[in-house]
Amino acid sequence: MVVRVVVADDQALVRMGLGVLIEAEEDLELVGEAADGAQALAVVREVVPDVVLMDVRMPVMDGLAALREIGADAGLSGVRVVVLTTFELDEYVFEALRAGASGFVVKDADPAELLEAVRVAARGEALLSPSVTRRVVAAFTSSRPAVGRVVDVGVLTEREREVVGLVGEGLSNEEIGGRLVVSPATARTHVSRAMVKLGARDRAQLVVFAFRAGLVR
Repeated sequence: MVVRVVVADDQALVRMGLGVLIEAEEDLELVGEAADGAQALAVVREVVPDVVLMDVRMPVMDGLAALREIGADAGLSGVRVVVLTTFELDEYVFEALRAGASGFVVKDADPAELLEAVRVAARGEALLSPSVTRRVVAAFTSSRPAVGRVVDVGVLTEREREVVGLVGEGLSNEEIGGRLVVSPATARTHVSRAMVKLGARDRAQLVVFAFRAGLVR
């Protein structure tokens, strides 16, 4: 399967660099570019890509506003958005996850990490960089009052609550399996069931739910 990608960034050099990286991969295809959020939204609606690499700070409409519009459009439910960010923009990361981002990647990340982020998002697996995710989400959930949807973890079994907490720590299915002494397939099943019960769109949203429900140690 070829993953169809749109790149949205107001810096032409960044767009060009990302485009070159994507086009060099046999399983990735660049199907659109945008220099601002409004343009990104128009391009996404036109080509309906698998993954969007979305910058946060852009003119006309910023990346978060474009992300919310994509998330609200039922016709774009299969589009995964990976937010491009810098450590200086950490304040936007939690907002992006809440708005529907499948994850995020730091702009100066190794090219191989960025390309893998696209592939992970296309598979619907998110998250990226677990250590950075833990730091950012923990910081902003602890410093801000919980808003948005109330999470009812009462629908989860004790093991599922434990698994959701580990997902919130940024652990992969393999790492969860090792922590709980079960197979990765069993861990994946617990994660999938928890997502269905909580109505989580993807693993990234499950992380937000984990922090909001106080399941992360």
